[in-house]
Amino acid sequence: MAETNDRFLNQLKASKLSPFTAKSLDILQVNVGKRCNLSCRHCHIDGGPHRTETMSRDVLEQCLAIAQNPAISVVDITGGAPEMNPGLPRFIAELAKLDKRLIVRTNLVILLEDEYESFIDVYSDNNVEIVASLPDFRAAKTDKQRGAGVYNKEIEVLKLLNERGYGHSGSKRILDLVHNPVGAFLPGPQKALEAEFKKSLFSEHGILFNRLFCITNNPSGRYLQYLLQTDNYEEYMQSLISAFNPSAAGNVMCRSTISIGWDGTLFDCDFNQALGLKVNHGAPQHIDNFDINALMHREIVVANHCYACTAGFGSSCQGEVG
Repeated sequence: MAETNDRFLNQLKASKLSPFTAKSLDILQVNVGKRCNLSCRHCHIDGGPHRTETMSRDVLEQCLAIAQNPAISVVDITGGAPEMNPGLPRFIAELAKLDKRLIVRTNLVILLEDEYESFIDVYSDNNVEIVASLPDFRAAKTDKQRGAGVYNKEIEVLKLLNERGYGHSGSKRILDLVHNPVGAFLPGPQKALEAEFKKSLFSEHGILFNRLFCITNNPSGRYLQYLLQTDNYEEYMQSLISAFNPSAAGNVMCRSTISIGWDGTLFDCDFNQALGLKVNHGAPQHIDNFDINALMHREIVVANHCYACTAGFGSSCQGEVG
């Protein structure tokens, strides 16, 4: 691990990207908990029904106060399944009043459960941008990654969202999909895959969506366990190292984002959060000491998993970056 980290740092230096620092703080990413109704094999935070970590109302209120800062233009809510946090409806309603870009990342299938189906109203009433995980447009590959029968449930929810105006051209109700490769390899070109997803989903199911985001599977959490168990770790890491792209490294999401964990701990990104790598190098590490000026110029904590975001076309929570 240490050797890989040294190699990544040396590549940053060779690319004149060291010290690796934030350029701004435009995006506030809030992980409201690790509870989830699914246990996907690629999950980097090891989310699932067995997790109990949930962001408290007090921390949600602190996030809301931070979101009011004019520097913040995007609030990106993630989990686990964010819907399983009981404070989420009020949090969304208050954030919507700020008239900023508001995103929620959902696994879709939770919206079929009686306890959570009302979130379709919450999202549509507040013009929340929905980013939905759909690993593949083919049922077999999606079910392989997320569990048997998940694909058909996702299709059902996507149709419900289309009925509310999500995914239609010209609509303010944005519906984006996320593709993760089902295996130990890099995703293909985003534009080509988006065209393939749109053609297949519309022709087979009549489904519309706005954009496809391709995200490289990060060697952390449950996906790291999968790589180790299948003896694919070394080969996968070598593929990421060989595909290192300085342009992608210069535009990765952590350079304009701060990630807030369920307990208020601050991280440079969601992947660092999964690995417990707090903000460092003198910047505040907890929301209680949040200092936007210090955080928007902080040095970013990097390690071997950062190769995933800097390989090929690059990877971020909104797809390709370089």
